[in-house]
Amino acid sequence: GAVDLVMVGSDRTTCAGDVANKIGTYLKALAAKDNNVPFYVALPSSSFDWAIRDGSEIPIEERGAEELKRADGWRNGRMWEVSLAPESSPAVNYGFDVTPRRLVTGLITERGVCKADEKSILELFPEHAS
Repeated sequence: GAVDLVMVGSDRTTCAGDVANKIGTYLKALAAKDNNVPFYVALPSSSFDWAIRDGSEIPIEERGAEELKRADGWRNGRMWEVSLAPESSPAVNYGFDVTPRRLVTGLITERGVCKADEKSILELFPEHAS
């Protein structure tokens, strides 16, 4: 195919391999899985959160709804702010999503590559084994 692999970063990764990254990462992982394309996450060891095992425990930043309800555009050679929705429209604007480990082919770290599971991660980082 036209794509050999997908590689993304990580803002936070659980000790069991779930990955939090910018919104859209989960959708990329689903598309990769559906098309049999390997999905890798490159991260420094400082991105591991050794206190969190499950991705559902990762706190997700919620940003201002105005970012979704307004956009800048050009009109008559000038920049204008354009309303995309009525002021009263509800909107939720999460900054990150969580990709479950089952969709991750491997984690690329400064210590090597491992599977996205607790056993494999701890083989690279034995100092975090309990």
